[in-house]
Amino acid sequence: MSVPFKLLVFDWDGTLMDSEARIVTSFNAAMVDVGAAPLPDAVVRDIIGLALPEALQQLVPDADSALQQRVIERYRHHYLYASQIPSQLFPGAADTVWELRQQGYLLAVATGKGRRGLDSVLVETGCADFFHTTRCADETFSKPHPRMLLEIMDELEVDAEDTLMIGDTEYDMRMAQNAGTAALAVSYGTGFTNDAPQRLLQWGALACVDSIDELREWLRVHAT
Repeated sequence: MSVPFKLLVFDWDGTLMDSEARIVTSFNAAMVDVGAAPLPDAVVRDIIGLALPEALQQLVPDADSALQQRVIERYRHHYLYASQIPSQLFPGAADTVWELRQQGYLLAVATGKGRRGLDSVLVETGCADFFHTTRCADETFSKPHPRMLLEIMDELEVDAEDTLMIGDTEYDMRMAQNAGTAALAVSYGTGFTNDAPQRLLQWGALACVDSIDELREWLRVHAT
């Protein structure tokens, strides 16, 4: 099969995994642990996709480095160990990713999650062997900096014009722009609002699909 892209790079939270509720509740539990007031859910949703340090700079800009580190430690405790809220792949996500690998695409993940968190959910979801490589925010620069994508492309020896970034936030779209790659948006992920498709298209997405199954059809139609 001849395709316009060789490498598909997926965001994780909000693109493959429905983890919004767990992230938001874990963050606000961490805030309470350090004696701070919880933040509105919508405010926390807006930073999903960023690395934790960058997220905290936006959410609690007046906090000193010691307090920010305490929030990070408590967030990781709640998200990894204490939360009773399940994080599950979106319906059809595993089948879609596996089918795309079988079709010959190179597959990768570029995520704001830390390495420990990503490795854990890859095993839990049975997707550990689906991807040719992955990059996490605690290993390189946070989105929208292009470093994650650039490192993935260098490792897999794929040019920017042969790479497609797939994600649900403006951080994903901006990272793709900064790395010189194409981007495809999904509208069903983090903080979905009625204007999500328009917002993501404004950041340069080629299109915005409404389900993970629609991604397969979009790629099939755009095969050359």
